Amino acid sequence: MRSDTVTKPTPEMRRAMYEAEVGDDVYGEDPTINRLQELAAELTGKEAALLVTSGTMGNQVAVMAQTQKGDEVILEADAHMFYYEVGGLACLSGVQTRTVSAPHGILTAENIRAMLRNPNDIHNPRTALICLENTHNRAGGTCYPVNVLAEIKEMAQQSGVPVHVDGARIFNASVALGVPVRVLAGYCDTMMFCLAKGLGAPVGSMLVGSKAFIDRARKCRKMLGGGMRQAGIIAAAGIFALTSMVGRLAEDHAHARMLGEACLEMGWGIDLSTVQTNIVVFDVMPFNVSAAAVQKLLAEEGVKVSQFGEFRLRMVTHYGITRQDIDYTIAALNRVAKKLRQDSKR
Repeated sequence: MRSDTVTKPTPEMRRAMYEAEVGDDVYGEDPTINRLQELAAELTGKEAALLVTSGTMGNQVAVMAQTQKGDEVILEADAHMFYYEVGGLACLSGVQTRTVSAPHGILTAENIRAMLRNPNDIHNPRTALICLENTHNRAGGTCYPVNVLAEIKEMAQQSGVPVHVDGARIFNASVALGVPVRVLAGYCDTMMFCLAKGLGAPVGSMLVGSKAFIDRARKCRKMLGGGMRQAGIIAAAGIFALTSMVGRLAEDHAHARMLGEACLEMGWGIDLSTVQTNIVVFDVMPFNVSAAAVQKLLAEEGVKVSQFGEFRLRMVTHYGITRQDIDYTIAALNRVAKKLRQDSKR
């Protein structure tokens, strides 16, 4: 239950990889990569797309291609790009971050407008980019409502600032909201989404946007060592993921909801309103123990979870996790809760 990054390719996906037609992608000659990029652009309604090795590379390349050194980027305070990408924004692009704390990780046009710099003040950096995360990982897999995205996009256009979306799990958001990814992508200028999380591919993410943006991004990718050769093997898995693995995400969401409701019933600290997709974040404070202690107890039960701070843990549902696995996890959580209650009475 640690992450949806631990999924393994389906037999059909492995077969597609084995049979993939390949070429040299740096020369633009890998036909399978070209098909994947065309598919990604079509699904998101963008002019062009680029295959990158990871979501982090996709996000960093997006910033590199749209900013200059000394610029400022607006982010939610717990955003993956700020929290988990090794200071890449400062190191690779030379930009500074301006973070905004928002309930459930969802920024609003009002939040962002207050952070925009006055371009006429020589003391200010230029506000170069607004970055959103949909779904929001650390907030528990929460989704941006469509009306909020629309308001942000309108405000951003009026201000002349582009919007980038870290859409690592955008297909989860699409399924949860019942809204096509093309619609969600219409409210941003650029977007990254992962193939190697809920969609089950072994590696790869996609970056989409205008043709001019993708041309710049391709050069940035090359600078970072991301130019690939016969990588159609990877792309074949991505094509299968986008055409065959999206529909089943609703099963992951149902499983996460079962886990969240069970956690609430057992007395773990959880806000069920955040359990919107395939992530369940809960806290252990009601049992007066540390997250590390509960993580260890669950591991002894055969359940692996991620630590999300001193008192918070995360579980993620994904391909390969069955209803039986969910039942077992709930039983393990219950056994740990009972043990902690008994220990507290001694």
